[in-house]
Amino acid sequence: MSKRILILGAGGRDFHNFNTVFRGDPAYRVVGFTATQIPNIERRIYPATLAGPGYPNGIPIFPETELPRLIPELGVDEAVFSYSDISNDHVMAVASRVLAAGAGLRLMGPTETMLKAAAPVVAVCAVRSGAGKSPTSRAIARWLRDHGHHVAVVRHPMPYGDRSREAVQRFAGFAGLDLHRCTIEEREEYEPHLEAGFTVYAGVD
Repeated sequence: MSKRILILGAGGRDFHNFNTVFRGDPAYRVVGFTATQIPNIERRIYPATLAGPGYPNGIPIFPETELPRLIPELGVDEAVFSYSDISNDHVMAVASRVLAAGAGLRLMGPTETMLKAAAPVVAVCAVRSGAGKSPTSRAIARWLRDHGHHVAVVRHPMPYGDRSREAVQRFAGFAGLDLHRCTIEEREEYEPHLEAGFTVYAGVD
């Protein structure tokens, strides 16, 4: 019997964890996502075109505030915590609600969720927004190019619009920002890389 999974997220790492670990694995059945932090994500559907053949109707996205109701109603075995910019106290408060509702809580490690790549990768991470990931990424990209390397930038997804249209994105110039109907948040992230002459890859999948 498949383990029933509820992924707790904010429109980024949650979808990444689904794509890299759960999609296409018959040992799991993802019964929903919950959303917090980013407005207007909940009450939507993670589309079937991205979810795969096991999810012909897509996967529903619920507000995280409904967590105590969702776990028993959906028969959740395990909730997967998949967002950041929060304190340890917040994580443990969510864990308490999950456990009280009868499910387990899982934190996924880097080895099982990292993208597989044939080329060398430099990953830039931080514990919260505003810590300096973007300028650090740009500095590293320039340094590598100045030392003779061919560099591309892969950006964590920011799926604020139509997720089906945002499956795979490649930006080699500013025209692509209009083509993909990028939001202000996406533009402020991608434009400095494009101005410096780097190609940016992004997307939900």
